[in-house]
Amino acid sequence: MAPRALIGDIGGTNARFALVEHPGRFSRPRVLPTHAHASLAAAISAYLADEQLSAPPPQAVLAVASPITGDDVVLTNHPWSLSIGSLRQQLGVEKLRVINDFVACALAIPHLGERDRVQIGGGVAVDGAPIGIIGPGTGLGVSALMRINSEVVPLESEGGHVTLAAETAREATILGAMRRRFDHVSAERILSGPGLVNLYNVLCELSGAPAGPLTAAQITSQITGPTIGNEERQRQEAKALFCAMLGSTAGNLALTLGARGGVYIAGGIAPRIIDDLRKSEFRRRFEAKGRLCTYLAAIPTYVIVHAWPALLGASHLV
Repeated sequence: MAPRALIGDIGGTNARFALVEHPGRFSRPRVLPTHAHASLAAAISAYLADEQLSAPPPQAVLAVASPITGDDVVLTNHPWSLSIGSLRQQLGVEKLRVINDFVACALAIPHLGERDRVQIGGGVAVDGAPIGIIGPGTGLGVSALMRINSEVVPLESEGGHVTLAAETAREATILGAMRRRFDHVSAERILSGPGLVNLYNVLCELSGAPAGPLTAAQITSQITGPTIGNEERQRQEAKALFCAMLGSTAGNLALTLGARGGVYIAGGIAPRIIDDLRKSEFRRRFEAKGRLCTYLAAIPTYVIVHAWPALLGASHLV
């Protein structure tokens, strides 16, 4: 059967594509690094060529890490930009729908199985209540699912760019140092892959230790000893603070939305550090909201471990 749609999840580091033959089901997923292609159209062409398709399917749904406010779309954490109308003509598709990538992730939540998520801490979801989703990756995505009458509606949000607050004196010092680097210290400036590197570099600066050229993956790894060097203490503190501040930010999202249906952690980082999240201050900080701590304690938090959540969500829009 010929595919009826192309779907994509376009982030700052990777572009993920798949094909849909039946709504809600996709096949042939593939990851292409964004830096290897001059444009989104070029990446799509490369994917179609890899799948030996001479022409794209008649429709496409692309989930893009960017605000979608009109025809012109500029990725927040990558130089790619596009015109939705021009891209539709360039691809030759009958219908092109472009949505925010975390809208697609939110749409996946009702279709996740028990093996697709891992609960961190306690709490029991309230059926029909709002659900929050937040995800550190190349950026920090935020969305929600709200029930309006009998319909479940995703919320398009740029909540990753809210101003990050300090909860301890140590965090206040760190954010003060961050403000010397950035005009606005958003949650994304720490709670993302590049943000984790920012955090590690500031900790090295505050301690007077030289910062090693570590990536986010190296900071979150379990490697210890001479391969990391004298910066091990800063690496471990960066990871611990990342988990704690993610918990605080997720708790803020839960309060803002009334997300008694649960808060889901998506993105590429959280599935790699599940054990760290369990051992860290993540859940305590999620609940630590003064008079509302009992309210937060009843809300479950989950890490999404499904390999392709945005593609799963996009496949249900075909």
